[in-house]
Amino acid sequence: MDKLRALEYFVAAAEAGSFAAAARQLGVSVPSIHKLITALESRLGARLFDRTVRGLTLTSSGETYLESCRPLLEEMAALDRAVSRAADSPSGILVVGAPPQLAHHFLLPALPRFHARCPDIQIDFRVVHRPGDIDAASVDVFLLHGWPEANDLVQRRLGQARMVIAATPGYWAKHGIPQHPGDLANHVCMLMRNPAGILIDLWEFERSQDKASIKVGGWLSSNDREVVLDAVMAGEGVARLSELTTRAQLLTGQLVPVLLDWEVVGGPPLNLLYRANHRRTPRVRMFLDFVAELLQEIEGDGSGGQAGPIERPQWHRRGYGRASSVLRWRG
Repeated sequence: MDKLRALEYFVAAAEAGSFAAAARQLGVSVPSIHKLITALESRLGARLFDRTVRGLTLTSSGETYLESCRPLLEEMAALDRAVSRAADSPSGILVVGAPPQLAHHFLLPALPRFHARCPDIQIDFRVVHRPGDIDAASVDVFLLHGWPEANDLVQRRLGQARMVIAATPGYWAKHGIPQHPGDLANHVCMLMRNPAGILIDLWEFERSQDKASIKVGGWLSSNDREVVLDAVMAGEGVARLSELTTRAQLLTGQLVPVLLDWEVVGGPPLNLLYRANHRRTPRVRMFLDFVAELLQEIEGDGSGGQAGPIERPQWHRRGYGRASSVLRWRG
């Protein structure tokens, strides 16, 4: 016998005054009500109702039992409501992992808005470049550029980074503004090394049917985007940068993009990654939706992602130490 359901049927029948009225109220059949209440009486060894043609009348045992049942059922209902609210309300600790450039220039400036929206969520931020990093084991949600290899995670691509070729106004005044991608071979280009260790010394461009692949170089390279950006901001050279993470410098004119009639191709996609069983967790769901909404806002002002394929570049697929090594393979 389902004891809890029997108690619910008993209280409903006592309040309604008949099995038929209780059945209509609960959306069940009259025989179901009758069967469970009869089983309850049998279990208790006492009659709860006197049954007459005019309806039901509680016995003295029934009245005593009803007084005990009502608080119990109300307490159970209150507990159900509390658990449901806890399941639907975003709260608790959310561990977020992202590389420094996405953290400082995209995510962290917007986190106060997320906190205002979900004040009961505590953010534990970890600097992570790849899902395989040591600090990644406890991360709930990753925000990563590129083509991360993580078969055990759900990957949600938000778009492709729009890349720009930029330097300071002083650098361009001193060295001249390139009119064609090929002119970059004569400039000091600060190079990034990606998390896979590949030096990105091949900058590729498209314009209508035209394509250009330029091997570039300079005296500084780094796997830390901030090192490259600091050198460029000091007027030491040119860099290939994500527009998403250099919005402030571009908007203020500290950095000036060039070759705007060309598309800089090969920009990495922006990805949200999370464990499949975490998607229904309210704090994870709220954060995923917030980041997607944030990127849509930025794209609306023209400085977010770009449409088109998000294909992994040949140099990335082949794992060369230098991106420009693909030129030998093409030849």
